[in-house]
Amino acid sequence: MKKVKKHLQNTGFQVTGNGHIKKGEQESRKRQKLVEVHQALNSDPVDIETLRRAAISEGGLLTDEIRRKVWPKLLSINIYELPAKPVKDARENHKDYNQVLLDVRRSMRRFPKGMRAAQREVLQEQLIDIILDVLQRNPQLHYYQGYHDIVVTFLLVVGERMSIAMVERLSNHHLRDFMDPTMDSTKHILNYLMPILEQVDPELHSFMQRAEVGTIFALSWLITWYGHVLLEFRHVLRLYDFFLASHPLMAIYFAAVIVLHREQEVKSCECDMASLHHLLSQIPQDLPYEGLIAHAHTLFSMYPPSLLEQRAALQSRKSITINSFKDFQMATLKQRPDAVLRRQLRQRSPALPVAPENGQASGTSQLIKVAVWGISATLGAAALAVAQTALDWAPEFLMQLF
Repeated sequence: MKKVKKHLQNTGFQVTGNGHIKKGEQESRKRQKLVEVHQALNSDPVDIETLRRAAISEGGLLTDEIRRKVWPKLLSINIYELPAKPVKDARENHKDYNQVLLDVRRSMRRFPKGMRAAQREVLQEQLIDIILDVLQRNPQLHYYQGYHDIVVTFLLVVGERMSIAMVERLSNHHLRDFMDPTMDSTKHILNYLMPILEQVDPELHSFMQRAEVGTIFALSWLITWYGHVLLEFRHVLRLYDFFLASHPLMAIYFAAVIVLHREQEVKSCECDMASLHHLLSQIPQDLPYEGLIAHAHTLFSMYPPSLLEQRAALQSRKSITINSFKDFQMATLKQRPDAVLRRQLRQRSPALPVAPENGQASGTSQLIKVAVWGISATLGAAALAVAQTALDWAPEFLMQLF
């Protein structure tokens, strides 16, 4: 663990004696991050590396307003070329319709508390439509229970049409191994967990091996990106920022750091499969998320998949998800900013009205000027670039700086 703490410090994280990242100047960092995200989104090509760092670093993307801007770029999605809304007529004929319907009907906990029943029912219908539309257009993808927990997260943040585009891209990349007709590829991804633990804490790894607990306790964590097991939606969103900006295996590295965080509990447990599985499958709700995210990011750098694959259990199978990630990552580096995409759309279809992004009206320009002035007063010259393209941003985003 000393080696991990040293690596955290060497990569720019401030670490206290117990391994937690210091908050320090939190508001100043938030303002700086907002400016950096804005500049990255308006660079040509879009500065994806800066957006990834923002999503991974402390606090993630901060607000849903920013997520609606950044998440599509992390997945290389043109927001002006979204799929059409699904046609409901044929959905009941899909082979997975009944299972999707059951899963969605059981998903009430995933919707905000206090939401009106009528509103929730509309969203549940949209959730069914999104899932079946993606499956219909991608027959190589197979539905699994828990998939709806991922889809509903995007629906609640970015809406129906954007969710279709994002979920389809994710399903063909980050989630691809989970969507095979059998569980073999999913088990292969789970098999990375124990080698990570062995590298970091051989004693803990040995204890779990003796108990023969296996890795099934982490299955629901992995295939839902923790959406099914975490009660606080804000924690789910923070992890989605992290996972969208990272390698597809980062969810299993995060599982490893949860186990490492609970080292004393694990070692105090009875060394048998039933007891240990019960303990580990009950995920704590008070996890130190920022510290664990930093820890997982560090472990990925120190023990990358290529190193873990030298383990015999990981050599016998190739992962579609892992093998396609490098090409996917390179494709994200060639994106044009939304302002350019909007002009291109107007040039192709001059008669087609293109609504201002985020629904901003001309009457908001004074509010934007005030917000930009506030940025400049706080950050000085670093904020001047923001003023040049302020009208591309919603006032809600700029007002996050105060």
